[in-house]
Amino acid sequence: MTSGYFHTSYKSDTAIFQTLWIKIWMVSFLCWLMVFPFMVSSYILYIVNLSGIAIIGALGLNLLTGYTGQISLGHAAFLGIGAYSSAILTTKLGFPFWVSMFCGGSFSALAGLIIGFPSLRLKGLYLVITTMAFELIVEHVIYRWESMTGGDKGITIPKPDLFGITFDTDIEFYFLILFMVVAALLFMKNTLRTKAGRAFVAVRDRDIAASIMGVNLAKYKVLAFMISSFYAGVAGSLYASYLKFIGPDHFTMLVSIEYISMIIVGGMGTILGSVFGAIFMTLVPEVIRVATDMMGGTFPALTGKFADLKVIAYGLIIILFLVFEPEGISRMWGRTKTYFKVWPFTY
Repeated sequence: MTSGYFHTSYKSDTAIFQTLWIKIWMVSFLCWLMVFPFMVSSYILYIVNLSGIAIIGALGLNLLTGYTGQISLGHAAFLGIGAYSSAILTTKLGFPFWVSMFCGGSFSALAGLIIGFPSLRLKGLYLVITTMAFELIVEHVIYRWESMTGGDKGITIPKPDLFGITFDTDIEFYFLILFMVVAALLFMKNTLRTKAGRAFVAVRDRDIAASIMGVNLAKYKVLAFMISSFYAGVAGSLYASYLKFIGPDHFTMLVSIEYISMIIVGGMGTILGSVFGAIFMTLVPEVIRVATDMMGGTFPALTGKFADLKVIAYGLIIILFLVFEPEGISRMWGRTKTYFKVWPFTY
């Protein structure tokens, strides 16, 4: 039985896929993902696409909160900036989809740069209040700047066109989102292995000690905000293009809480936790919707209470995970793998 993996070079020790078995599993998993959309219904594919978009946004927030320790309740604001920027560039200026998506992420990163400066002097609850205030400001601007954002009417977005290919169906969007998710995961994984990634963790664990060791706190705190915001902007742009319509209700404070729930449920400070948390929290509203439809005849009071039940579910899930499994689903997955590695010789 293999008792461990031994490396003779730094390159092999830092490889993303360190064993042949893992490489085989990953290739098999990617092949399965390529045929998956042809095996399921359009409703399931719709949920999968939303989960993929949520994974990109959750990766950004996990970098900021899970890896750098900067708590933010304004993630929905960065999603909204990316979504509205790309929508405006596409509908009013005729920008191609891929250009508007990159610009949406860049505008969000610029907003992250601006909001990142208060993080140099604020932490904990004070930073939470600052990011929450930023979220409320963005909400107000979206509602009131009707000539640009459409106000309550929102913006209708045309079908995205990429190199002559129009993304119209759920299957076509699936492959676009899959490509973006894989790219986002690889970029995040490699970023965390660099000097900047180690600096993020040092800032989270003990910023004063990191400063004494030569880590530039201002640089890496602001950089974390910018990268996180860029991820959110790209996710918001994909979300807007997929729904083909965006309005103020898509980027409320509840959305920020939902993304906080994703990284808590999945596991803060882990890339896999972002994936698990995004999928889990995307499924929660759908489960609540199905349950309310099924019990609507027996309990008529539940009809029309979907939004309230969703808020209650988010709060309850956060509490349960913080109490019983604070390291999230990724930790549960790790324990499961460890169990089967040593089974039946458990000890």
